[in-house]
Amino acid sequence: MHWLLIILVFPYLFLFLKIYKNLRKIKVYSATTNSGIFVSVVIACLNEQENLLRLLSRIALQDYPKSLFEVIVVDDNSTDRSYEIATSFKGIGNIIVTSNDGIGKKQAIRTGVIASTGRLIITTDADCRMKPAWISTIASFYENYKPDMIVCPVQIEPRSGFFGRFQELEFLSLQGVTAGSVLSKNGTMCNGANLSFTKEAYLNNVDNLHFEIASGDDIFLLHCIKKRLNSKILWIESPDAMITTVSSPNVLSFLEQRARWISKGNIYQDRYTILIAIVTFVTIILQVSVLLAGFINPVFILVFLTIFILKSVPDFLILFNTSGRYMKRYLMNWFLPVQIFYPFYVLCVGCYSLIHPKVWKVNSPSPKET
Repeated sequence: MHWLLIILVFPYLFLFLKIYKNLRKIKVYSATTNSGIFVSVVIACLNEQENLLRLLSRIALQDYPKSLFEVIVVDDNSTDRSYEIATSFKGIGNIIVTSNDGIGKKQAIRTGVIASTGRLIITTDADCRMKPAWISTIASFYENYKPDMIVCPVQIEPRSGFFGRFQELEFLSLQGVTAGSVLSKNGTMCNGANLSFTKEAYLNNVDNLHFEIASGDDIFLLHCIKKRLNSKILWIESPDAMITTVSSPNVLSFLEQRARWISKGNIYQDRYTILIAIVTFVTIILQVSVLLAGFINPVFILVFLTIFILKSVPDFLILFNTSGRYMKRYLMNWFLPVQIFYPFYVLCVGCYSLIHPKVWKVNSPSPKET
């Protein structure tokens, strides 16, 4: 009878193998057209004096015509020199520095979008860095396909040791699910550190972004656009469209970030996202429960191993595909220890999210120059 527990992992197997199937369809986009669209880059920042100058210097090196983009820095009540650094920066011709009309990142993004003049918006964070063709590649993609939203790739900087490798693999898995679900026209998540959308799409959905919740400026917008008839949300696969952001420097900041991410889960109304979340959580609880039962009845150890292998198949395929596309195949050497640790990590984050207050960000150290 206990072998029937294995049936509970089949939904996970089905959903994530389907995501992997979609990942195999990915084709790298190369900018073939010169876009003439005016682009607004919106940056919400809070106490980013250590990162902001680096980011603005990167944006100043963009190969997109200087007359065709603006940068809007929205200071979210910083207590450091962020506002001063942004206003004194001279490397970008069209730069607007303004204060948040409210409090929090969502309000800051809204302040920036309302102040923008571009038809296409790109959001990023102060601790990110990008290649010179970042804006031109995203703008070219928009000109070719005219989507309401472009979900763009993000990677985190590498760190040594198990904690560093765990972060990278976990983030790669999120990127794999992000790309695979968007490609199936059923997007579940995106990352505001590298996200593009039309100003019209944002303004049409701004009233449904749950400003009472600290996090989710990106995912709630995706879900709102997704619900609209004839909307188009696309994934762009391009090294030039990718940004790199800092990884968490320690376990506490990592838990705080992940707790902030999942804190909005009970507000989601997108059925596919809810299904993915429930199936994943049930599978993880199943793994831990069967493993613990194995200490009472050794037969459950065999059940656990079977469930572990079945879950690991789609996880491995998604990570193998994504790590290859991100030129990080070496991380697969850490797959097995990370896979063993992962269920306990999810439970820790879940418990932490219940007791820890949610803020929209924590300060991070300066990114390394590359």
